[in-house]
Amino acid sequence: MFKNIPSVNIQAFAALALFCVSLFLARMIVNIQSGKWPGNEMWITYLRVVLGFTFAASIGLGFYSFAGIDILFGRGGL
Repeated sequence: MFKNIPSVNIQAFAALALFCVSLFLARMIVNIQSGKWPGNEMWITYLRVVLGFTFAASIGLGFYSFAGIDILFGRGGL
């Protein structure tokens, strides 16, 4: 199914998926801080670290996708 899709497009989709995960994590952090969801400061710190990594990964994959460089699968390039 994915054989006909260019690998850079799959990489761009992965970047969008990671960005959506980042938005979900940010919403989780806000809900825990406001008291709507159970949790403590340790969970908030952990989720902020995970949020930073997922957001950085989405930015990196997105920039490389726009440049046409495939870093996810290692095929092709400029």
